[in-house]
Amino acid sequence: MKRSFDSYEEFWPYYVAMHSRAATRWAHLGGTLAGLAVSVYGAARGRRRYLAGLPVIGYGTAWTAHFLIEKNNPATFGHPLWSLRGDAAMIGMMLTGRDRELGDTAAKWLAEHDD
Repeated sequence: MKRSFDSYEEFWPYYVAMHSRAATRWAHLGGTLAGLAVSVYGAARGRRRYLAGLPVIGYGTAWTAHFLIEKNNPATFGHPLWSLRGDAAMIGMMLTGRDRELGDTAAKWLAEHDD
C-alpha cells in the first residue's frame, strides 16, 4: 500500500520504520558505500561503465535487504526522491554512531501505526 505524505518531515519516520531491522540498515550502508567506491574508481580511471556502480550495487543491495530481511517493499517505489534523501540521512546518522536512534524512531512509528 502506498502511503501519502505532505512533507519530507512527515515521510522521514515512515522511511526509518521501513528499515526497522538493523540488518536492513547495514545492508543499505554497505551497498551504498560499495557502489560509491566502484563509481569513484570508475570516474578516477576513466571507466564510464563503473559509474553505474552506485545505483546498481546500492539499490540492488538495499532492495534485496527489503525483500529478504525486512519483508516489505522499498519506499523508493512510492517516493523515490524522498527515499533518496532519507537514505542519505540514514547513512549519515549511521556513520556518526546514531543507529540506535534510528531503531527507536522505527519502533515508535510502528507502534503508532499498527495497521
